[in-house]
Amino acid sequence: MAQTPSPAGGPSHGGVAGRTKALWDERRAGGDERRRQLAIGWGLILIVAAAVCLLNVLGFTQGGRGRVVEHLVYEGSSWLGIALLAWLPWAVLRGTTTWTWVPRLIAHGAAALVFSILHVGLFILFRALAFGALGQPYDPGVAMGEYRYEVWKDLLAYAMFAGCYGMAGLLAAARPAQPEAPAAPLENLFDIRDGARLVRVRLDDILAVSSAGNYAQFHLRDGRRPLMRSSLAALETELGTGGFVRTHKSWLVNARAVRGLTPEGSGDYAVALDEGQTAPLSRRYPQALHRLRAPAAS
Repeated sequence: MAQTPSPAGGPSHGGVAGRTKALWDERRAGGDERRRQLAIGWGLILIVAAAVCLLNVLGFTQGGRGRVVEHLVYEGSSWLGIALLAWLPWAVLRGTTTWTWVPRLIAHGAAALVFSILHVGLFILFRALAFGALGQPYDPGVAMGEYRYEVWKDLLAYAMFAGCYGMAGLLAAARPAQPEAPAAPLENLFDIRDGARLVRVRLDDILAVSSAGNYAQFHLRDGRRPLMRSSLAALETELGTGGFVRTHKSWLVNARAVRGLTPEGSGDYAVALDEGQTAPLSRRYPQALHRLRAPAAS
């Protein structure tokens, strides 16, 4: 087999660090989905709020009720306050997902009141700054006197914003329909028992398996790193007939995923795998070196 340079970065060795990395990868995937939901929901809220504010400005000006700039300040300050507070319904939705409906309603009711108080406070501040810059007087007491009217609007707005995040959750979970791949024969599949989860993968999608303390960490083609409570020796017996080779006391590699071998001195090698990953090959495993050099392993 032709030798190729080792990709940047060395192999990851097991232990606590391996399990920590795997858990971090899982949490990062969940975090990406949450951020996607937040971004979609926040965008929907800003668009809806901007449309309502613009319609209000057009309604005021067409009725001849005041200057356009003043109404832009009034509506723009309200929109800006909403933009700064739009995360609040999402935070309550995320934080109460495991609660029953009564505590959730109470939490949303309290959050809606907080939202209203902060919204009014922010748009009063923004209006005072804007009118001050324009050299026009502004009486914040007028807005405070109309707070009963504002709170009902804000409670309705909060409910609408929570609905936007619910819709965002549906949009974030939606994926374009993909043509289904032909089902793989059961003998070409392997079940990884990751805690209470069962992850079924194709053998060809397992690039390597490394020891991680009492666990074995699977290095999958799509970047996932599920863990399974098992010894590497037991997995060597189970996966050996599927083309996996023991290259190190802490590593098994899929011979079909090997792309090159790079000498590292003293008889050791770095094994270049698909997707830019690497694994060690120890001089203590000469049979592995012989097998990986054979044409059938390419």
